[in-house]
Amino acid sequence: MLRSKTDIDAFRDFVTESEARLRQALSATLGTQVGRDATADALGYAWENWERIASMDNPAGYVYTVGRDRGRKSLRRNRPFFYPTDPARLPWVEPSLPSALEALPDRQREVVVLLHCYQWSMSEVAELLEITKSTVQNHAERGIAKLRLAIGAES
Repeated sequence: MLRSKTDIDAFRDFVTESEARLRQALSATLGTQVGRDATADALGYAWENWERIASMDNPAGYVYTVGRDRGRKSLRRNRPFFYPTDPARLPWVEPSLPSALEALPDRQREVVVLLHCYQWSMSEVAELLEITKSTVQNHAERGIAKLRLAIGAES
């Protein structure tokens, strides 16, 4: 299918603005490697369907959902995987944090990682996940409480 220069430029702008955030969100949801693969797959889908997606109110949210759904198919039997931390290189990171993140329910893990690892605002998380800010806050509070319990840092 031939695309106009305007379509190509609009898609390029979308990728420039959205790719890193999609990768972060999908990595939070699916684990590091599957999140990267799902991002590439979702952006490929977006390119194939750009005429329809470009006119959506929240194209990044839609493309995130496509990537999440496709990535989950590859995780059918496995939980998301986060690479272990090297205490020599990252002494400020609790070594048990990656496995504790893997054990969180999906939505709590998504919210906690986006808010606290990638420094997204509650509004940004709510918009991408298409949930309210109060729901983001509830998932964040519950997820942090579970992480503290899992790593032995109750407060």
